[in-house]
Amino acid sequence: MPLPDRLTPPPAAFDADPRLRHVARISRLLDSQFRLPGTNFRFGLDPILGFIPVLGDLGTTAVSVSLLLTMLRHGASGAVVVRMALNILLDTVVGAIPLLGNIFDFAYKSNERNVELLRRHYAEGRHQGSGRGLVALLLLGFIVLLGLVGWGSAVLLRAGWQWLQQ
Repeated sequence: MPLPDRLTPPPAAFDADPRLRHVARISRLLDSQFRLPGTNFRFGLDPILGFIPVLGDLGTTAVSVSLLLTMLRHGASGAVVVRMALNILLDTVVGAIPLLGNIFDFAYKSNERNVELLRRHYAEGRHQGSGRGLVALLLLGFIVLLGLVGWGSAVLLRAGWQWLQQ
């Protein structure tokens, strides 16, 4: 009888697991799928969706967190998970700032950084760790952060609406 998925030891190499290759593909789509013609500048859906107020940033953050959880289930240790979560947190917080956040999203590719962290973690042969408790705490922090962003956005929209009515 095969072991349940969460108990299956991770493969010896990052690219040997199709789920981790899927994480890498989604990360590329979010961060560097497209190239500006005539340049080497690459960007993905993350900065484009960032132009949709609140929902764009919340959506890309949700995808990033789901990718993080997938990487956790497949061998990321607690220390690597913390670094990945900080990448996502930085991307989310700065990305939520109007205009500056949009520019930042074009340059800071948190998902690809996270995939690279996990690739190096696998290459060093340290992919046996677990950080479930740490991730639960980080997930709670993300939920609180997203709630605050939503609340702040509602306050700003309400204030803007009242200002327009005057």
